[in-house]
Amino acid sequence: MKKSSRRLQSVMMTLGPFSNARDRQAAAGKLLAAVAVTLIGTLQTFDLAGLRINTSPSLPVGLYMTTSGHGANLIEFCPASSFGSMALQRGYRSAGSCKDGGAPLLKPVIAKPGDVVDVSATGLEVNGRKVPNTAPMTADIKGRPLAAWPSGRYAVRPTEVWVASPFNSRSFDSRYFGPVSMATIREHLRPLITFGK
Repeated sequence: MKKSSRRLQSVMMTLGPFSNARDRQAAAGKLLAAVAVTLIGTLQTFDLAGLRINTSPSLPVGLYMTTSGHGANLIEFCPASSFGSMALQRGYRSAGSCKDGGAPLLKPVIAKPGDVVDVSATGLEVNGRKVPNTAPMTADIKGRPLAAWPSGRYAVRPTEVWVASPFNSRSFDSRYFGPVSMATIREHLRPLITFGK
């Protein structure tokens, strides 16, 4: 009981000596705005420093850093318009800095120019090796239909890569939207600090 009372007193002191609910509400709003501005500033600083926080299940949760090494097997890219719009409308992507208003995707590159990708109902294979957890789903977790990329064998062209998450069987990646144009790649990334998987 004493702890709860102390917490309440602490909150009241933070809000200041306001006599009515309207004043307390205004003070709480200002406090929340200050926290939001600080958070936005921190995120912008992270972005300028080349840091990315990943909370999506397509990669291990953690902190990633941009790199000039084009051999890095993680990329940040804006998906092609039709697939990007669908992902944004369905909530697979949050709001962000891509032209369509959505956040860029962070995905592992599984195939590069010169590789051969086989697409089937059982998943993706690269140069004859199965990529784990890449069997396409017929519907998302809300029951909305998902169309897989057409089955077949694809030679990866010099201007593209294929991306897929071996970590997450529900990742929205090349199993649905096929190859990614290198022109859409914004950054190459490497893990800095990751947790799990």
